[in-house]
Amino acid sequence: MPNFETFTKRMVPLVKQPFITIQKRGTMSLNAAAYTALGEPEAVELLYDPAERIMGFRAVAKESEHAYPLRAQAGKSIGPYIVSGTAFTKYYGIDTTVSRRWVGYLDEGVLCVDLKQSGTEVTSNRSGSRASGGDDDDV
Repeated sequence: MPNFETFTKRMVPLVKQPFITIQKRGTMSLNAAAYTALGEPEAVELLYDPAERIMGFRAVAKESEHAYPLRAQAGKSIGPYIVSGTAFTKYYGIDTTVSRRWVGYLDEGVLCVDLKQSGTEVTSNRSGSRASGGDDDDV
């Protein structure tokens, strides 16, 4: 008889690139790689360089005055991790008419997103559609 093993989602390697998605209405999600790159914090500060149009996430203690808590998406244990950024995106005039995803990069401990890049438009995979070509870390 064959020696079967049960395939589980945890056997699939995680995406190694940090992806950040700004969803409609300003909620932001970080994939597991982005969360890990930040050191798996409980909270982040939201940063913005208006001249360069670079958004940043910096890990902070959840008790910090400007902390935004990170929470795992309901029902998922390995991300994506959600940040409520509606006020932030409205204040800085960041377009949230469609959901977009960017590859992030670390710069001196800050996970950066260059908003001068157009990003990739993403659609929800909740209907079971894979039209976005994304992975399970997309929201």
